[in-house]
Amino acid sequence: MKTKGRNIKFTTTIKTNYLLFLVFLGLAWNTNAQHVFNNPEVEIEQRIEDLIQRLTLEEKVSLMVHESKGIERLGIPPYNWWNECLHGIARAGKATVFPQAIGLAATFDTHLIHQVATVISDEGRAKFNEAKKIGNYGRYFGLTYWSPNVNLFRDPRWGRGQETYGEDPYLSGAIGKAFVEGIQGNDPFYLKGAACAKHYVVHSGPEAVRHEFNAVSSDNDLYNTYLPAFKTLVDAGVAGVMCAYNRTNNELCCGSPTLLNGILRNDWNFNGYIVSDCGAIYDFWKYHKTVKDDVHSAALAVKHSVNINCGSTYNKLPEAVNQGLISEEEIDIALADALRILFRLGWFDEEDKTPWANLGNKDVATPEHIALARKTAVKSIVMLKNNGILPLKKSTKSIFVTGPNATSLEALMGNYNGFSGQWVTPFEGIVNRANAGVAVNYNEGCKLADDMNFKGTWMAGSNDVTIAFLGMNALLEGEQGDAYLSKYGGDKNDLQLSENQIEFVKTLKEGGKPLVAVVMGGSALSLDAIEPYVDAILWVWYPGEQGGNAIADVLFGDKDPGGRLPLTFYHSINDLPPFEDYSMENRTYRYFSGDVSYPFGYGLSYTTFNVSDIKLNKNKFNKKDTISLSLSISNSGEMDGDEVIQVYLATPDFYNRPIKSLVAFERVSLKKGDEQYLEISVPANRLYWYNSETGKYEVNKGNYMLEVGNSSRHIYKSLNFLIK
Repeated sequence: MKTKGRNIKFTTTIKTNYLLFLVFLGLAWNTNAQHVFNNPEVEIEQRIEDLIQRLTLEEKVSLMVHESKGIERLGIPPYNWWNECLHGIARAGKATVFPQAIGLAATFDTHLIHQVATVISDEGRAKFNEAKKIGNYGRYFGLTYWSPNVNLFRDPRWGRGQETYGEDPYLSGAIGKAFVEGIQGNDPFYLKGAACAKHYVVHSGPEAVRHEFNAVSSDNDLYNTYLPAFKTLVDAGVAGVMCAYNRTNNELCCGSPTLLNGILRNDWNFNGYIVSDCGAIYDFWKYHKTVKDDVHSAALAVKHSVNINCGSTYNKLPEAVNQGLISEEEIDIALADALRILFRLGWFDEEDKTPWANLGNKDVATPEHIALARKTAVKSIVMLKNNGILPLKKSTKSIFVTGPNATSLEALMGNYNGFSGQWVTPFEGIVNRANAGVAVNYNEGCKLADDMNFKGTWMAGSNDVTIAFLGMNALLEGEQGDAYLSKYGGDKNDLQLSENQIEFVKTLKEGGKPLVAVVMGGSALSLDAIEPYVDAILWVWYPGEQGGNAIADVLFGDKDPGGRLPLTFYHSINDLPPFEDYSMENRTYRYFSGDVSYPFGYGLSYTTFNVSDIKLNKNKFNKKDTISLSLSISNSGEMDGDEVIQVYLATPDFYNRPIKSLVAFERVSLKKGDEQYLEISVPANRLYWYNSETGKYEVNKGNYMLEVGNSSRHIYKSLNFLIK
């Protein structure tokens, strides 16, 4: 079946002939379906046309708000477009909870993320099937998922940065593409689930003013930093794009001729659906004050290709038609894009027509899914420091577990999370893993913030090792309104651990025994204040339901810590420009030249890797050539482990380019003593740079350099080449 097409236009003659055709087709169609649009044997565009011509204007509009009440006379049940699957099916009860999105990015493993997303979409279909059986058409049980979030995490103050894949455009696009393909499946017609890239496009805080803020971006930053991940997902066939609350360069993100009609629809040929962020169209007149009322807001959004209104402003569209602000034909075209997604999800077909009709209760939170959550959490854990205390020695006789996150469910979840019956806190994971002859003791010790009353710190001196679980949780950083303990609308105003946690660590160290800090959080913090006092640091993000077991796997040396940082850890907020400044100057590893605590791509291992024989296939290339490099990597250490080979592009001949940019990476698993030969390709389009004068992406002639390393600042070898 063909799926592409955006134009629906009926003239009187065409409509009459088409209706005659439908009558004939209906007579010939010997099935139980009531209407032609229900017939899966009919080409999708004809089904869309058939349905639209049967609808009144009011009914059309009712299908364009996220909470559609259905059309009873046509047998169309209610449908709620709002569902979430950021790191598991969210907010709908039982589901497997994987590490938060930023933790998924820290795996640097697209194959793993595809597996994760495939499991998520299995569970989504299963929950959808079960909900439909009992007539539950409510929010969070549909098949249109408003994930992933591929906004660039440009500033660690942004509370919602935890939902993203980090600060690098290429990494965000690669992880996002794998996620989208896992969610949507590989059926030639049906979508398993409909993924949605959000929030298009220059959007990353501050949360408190997101409904009225104007993000100002140069063409250089827009096209070379903020847009590429979205373009990657559009090229991968993502079903939806969510436009953001704010304005970009004075244009409403959900009413932008440049971003929506221009770049997304025309330049990129996106033929999926566009949904507003929730309430964003209402914001046009209420907060941005760019139009006079909600009637004009609704008309403006439809004219700029927004198909689904998360909110209720589109209920004013009939009035907009009456006022001559928009035509019913424009509404038909907008509705067609939305219906195309529902048809491809099988919403109008008998359940047994889709490949996933047999999924149900048995397919949610299975042992296999739970094991994958644990594996993913292990691969996301980043070891930032280790003076040899880890992994814990077999001679360890007693362990003191403490800190505000040691038994916290909130610190496992992150935001936009599902709920599991298999939560394993860090303390539980350690108790479960420790030998029965080892004493494991616990005291919370301190709160996350604003409390200098410490408890149980004396135990740090009477146990062989202390493991302190510190950091943040999603009540302190996250979305405006959800992170209700945040004083800054979900954002942070500095990068420091809370003062009481810093003092708590110092007090623990007074016990004179080894001290391990395990830090949980969704964005970078400065750990400078505690680093001198601790023997090891693990950064574990919000690790999901199996976080406790995964942390124990790493602490006891059953697994190598496999994560790498998808963002830069700075020393201080003073290193950064103002939060409201959207220029990329002096931001992220691509443009920041100062000293950092831990660079992008960084992560230590329990074993030792040797990389050698790094070379290019040649040193002169044409603009359309694929660059190929090869290397050998061996594990000369004492245990199995994973290394992430990272390839960065530097452009010494060109002005106003990044210091370097990630253009390829490869996660390699090696048993101790093994060696592997790798070939890594860098297609020519990864050298593209947007030329604002020509309005095109180009590969420029000149000298380039590839840097091969295991972080952005730890480089094995630099390779020069020429584009001729």
